[in-house]
Amino acid sequence: MALSDVKTDGSWIKTYDEKGKHISTMSSSGKNVVGIGSDFFVCEEGSWIKTYDEKCKHIATMSSSGKTVRVAAGQTFTCKEGSWLKTYDKNCKHQNTRSA
Repeated sequence: MALSDVKTDGSWIKTYDEKGKHISTMSSSGKNVVGIGSDFFVCEEGSWIKTYDEKCKHIATMSSSGKTVRVAAGQTFTCKEGSWLKTYDKNCKHQNTRSA
């Protein structure tokens, strides 16, 4: 299922499909949505970066120490880490590194 939007609505995070139909809801407590890919989204939660699927099911977690999520697109998201841009997949596995 394609994920087209993720919205924070009060104390809830809501996901929507490509037709604008509501898919799922989860609490937004302590979470900040920082990127949306084609079938996952990324949240910063305290000292962690966590990925979730369109049904708000947790996929993976990694430390946010020294990292700032810049963008999510397709099947990956990119973090700025010092003078580097590092790309990760939705499982938080490193894919690529390039100079910032």
